Amino acid sequence: MDAELVSTQAPQRRITDPEEALTLLERAVPGLTGLRRPMQAMIDWAGLEEGLGTGLPSDFKHLAEWYPTFDIGGFLLVGLPEPGEEGRFLQGTLATLEVLSAAWLEPRLGLLAHPAPGGLLPWGESCDSDKFMWRTTGPTPQDWVVTVASRGGAWWHYGGGAVQFLAEYCTGDLEPWGLPPINLEILPS
Repeated sequence: MDAELVSTQAPQRRITDPEEALTLLERAVPGLTGLRRPMQAMIDWAGLEEGLGTGLPSDFKHLAEWYPTFDIGGFLLVGLPEPGEEGRFLQGTLATLEVLSAAWLEPRLGLLAHPAPGGLLPWGESCDSDKFMWRTTGPTPQDWVVTVASRGGAWWHYGGGAVQFLAEYCTGDLEPWGLPPINLEILPS
């Protein structure tokens, strides 16, 4: 793949509170609340994180506790673990890591797969094969940034968490660098 690292976009303010990030996403995508669970789901985070060999960001965990996997605009699939199905989510993530390592990642740009130090860990993808991942650098998962690998070969970072990225992509508050404008229709997956 002939790729280039475009740059890093920084949000005006990085949101670290999971509830605040989720509220921002729910405002950005009004139809999302129709999928909200009536009660917070109990997910075996300890088992899932042990299988991945790393903790996960609290905004992602909070999103998964309140929402099932969903699709924004028939374009961006946000895969989330389901209670009792954590093993299936883990296997899917590990399989995606194998695909990323074999065909997508760019060692010459320092873009390696998790569990390499600072390696990329997937959390979403588009119907056009764009990949949405965390760059696992920083003292805690709350410090991770989003890395986007667009189908056109451009790579870029977003200096916020996954939930804030989704909100700002949907509101148009970030430069999509190769991603199309997104339709805000929400579909369960």
